[in-house]
Amino acid sequence: MSKRGEVDSTEYFNGVASRWDELRTSFFPDTVREKAFSLAQLRPGGVAADIGAGTGFMTEGLLRLGLKVIAIDRSAAMIEQMRSKFGNDPGIEYRQADAESLPLENASVDCVFANMYLHHAENPSRAIAEAARVLRQGGKLIVTDMDEHGFEFLRIEHKDRWLGFKRQDIRAWFEDAGLTDVGVDCVGADCCPDSAPARDSVRVSIFVASGVKRNSPERREA
Repeated sequence: MSKRGEVDSTEYFNGVASRWDELRTSFFPDTVREKAFSLAQLRPGGVAADIGAGTGFMTEGLLRLGLKVIAIDRSAAMIEQMRSKFGNDPGIEYRQADAESLPLENASVDCVFANMYLHHAENPSRAIAEAARVLRQGGKLIVTDMDEHGFEFLRIEHKDRWLGFKRQDIRAWFEDAGLTDVGVDCVGADCCPDSAPARDSVRVSIFVASGVKRNSPERREA
């Protein structure tokens, strides 16, 4: 796993929230969402948590599929953008919070999505454990994020805390959180961020990780 940068991305996301939808399309395609949903086996009427929801890329797709969504982001500006986009849609609850301390009860949601959020988390393994905590039995956690890379400008310009992840680390964190049937695979698309000073773009492969909550960690170890 690449060395952590001592940065806080909240201010960055507050600053770009009004144009995030435009920026997002240059960072990663809809393929990421489609792959994540295909692994989740979603059912209308279920409850999903969208962690690091941004302006609602994942939330929008989940609503179309008939799920109720708890959209969580630590940026107040991002939440306001979501509110302006979705209005008073009764299918959404908004929560301003950090992924490492989710404002949700144990076993309260059917699935959790974290799209391109983990590389901003202070403690990725703790964020995964928190996501597993709020899953109901049989629920799925789906994480989509960047593979490990060496592009330092992402830390400087986009306030990434981690320069991607090794897939074996992601797998280990899922298993440590008590998740089973863990898989980590390619999405089939790249993240293509631009470097403003150099006016150049790079390509970083995107992985999708999934796991199922069968039993609590305590029962699993008994």
